[in-house]
Amino acid sequence: MSFPQHRPRRLRTTPAMRRLTAEVRVEPSQLILPAFVREGISEPVPLQSMPGVVQHTPETLRKAAAEAAELGLGGIMLFGVPEVRDATGSAGVDPDGVLNRAIADVKAEVGDDLVVMSDVCLDEFTDHGHCGVLAPDGSVDNDATLEVYARMAVVQAEAGADVLGPSGMMDGQVAVIRQALDEAGLQNTAVLAYAAKYSSAFYGPFREAVDSQLKGDRRTYQMDPANRREAILEVELDLQEGADMVMVKPAMSYLDILADVAEMSPVPVAAYQISGEYAMIEAAAANGWIDRKPAILESVLGIRRAGADMVLTYWAAEMARWLKESK
Repeated sequence: MSFPQHRPRRLRTTPAMRRLTAEVRVEPSQLILPAFVREGISEPVPLQSMPGVVQHTPETLRKAAAEAAELGLGGIMLFGVPEVRDATGSAGVDPDGVLNRAIADVKAEVGDDLVVMSDVCLDEFTDHGHCGVLAPDGSVDNDATLEVYARMAVVQAEAGADVLGPSGMMDGQVAVIRQALDEAGLQNTAVLAYAAKYSSAFYGPFREAVDSQLKGDRRTYQMDPANRREAILEVELDLQEGADMVMVKPAMSYLDILADVAEMSPVPVAAYQISGEYAMIEAAAANGWIDRKPAILESVLGIRRAGADMVLTYWAAEMARWLKESK
């Protein structure tokens, strides 16, 4: 039996009907706001490549976190930008470093009303911009980097982070972090593993956001965009090592990967709508080529439809306001 008996348009006739039959929804609690805090500034610094996004001062970061909690967001992911960098990223393990102070400030501000997440990686803190310490030949030393990640994780958890996000794509990072946390009596701190993080051309604006010192690329540790099956291997390894949640990054060009991971993962799945995705939509909208609000909403809905339980997006707060207004 087909047309005229079957008329799928019946379920599209009115906004109320479309709301009733929608298969996927986006709620504020599913959104995570990435936020940057920069050491040594007295006013927020706008990012040229990401209109509407700033490097926060400690004070404005606290306000942003309080707003995120009030809007009902799921979480906030913190990144720190230090004044001084060195070869080993020592500012990242300093309890008084910019990121660790920010974690403590935000946790004091929001308590348990918002999940406080933090980035466990060295790229913001090293003078060479790589996500780990370097071997004498200039390559990233995987195992030496793990030792630093373990210390970073404990310091961040002690500062108050609820969830740690190891994003460096070092082999074994989740296991080392989980062991370090447990040995420090921090068993309740969760790990959101950047399990399938690809080497992407769309990270460009993020480099401005963290004032990256990187020369070259990260292709020896971030995943090859050509590979699909390998993502499942990476996720399986992180699950075996104790990941509480897993992430696919970026989102836009990797929705097939996200769908694969969502289908097999027994734990919640996140996807990161990264800086380049944000910048492209903002630029196209500024030029009048697309309608900004519907494009933003559709882009995040597509990530949810592909299987993400939670989405890291720089539009999280703005979207939450829109979603509340629409109810």
